[in-house]
Amino acid sequence: MIHPEPDWRKPVGAIAIILLIIGWAVIVVTVMGLFPDLPALIQVVAYAVAGIIWIYPARLILLWMERAL
Repeated sequence: MIHPEPDWRKPVGAIAIILLIIGWAVIVVTVMGLFPDLPALIQVVAYAVAGIIWIYPARLILLWMERAL
């Protein structure tokens, strides 16, 4: 169905996802900065896990953008 007026959820959701990514990156870098002597392999795994974890909140935002939760 074509909406007669623009949906406000999409731009708000896009901004929320951008803020989520920026905020998550700041948190991850700050926490990882507390452990400067970690071996490189552990750092790679930690950043990989952190890079996957943010997907769940982003998914919730995307679902909200598409329909009311």
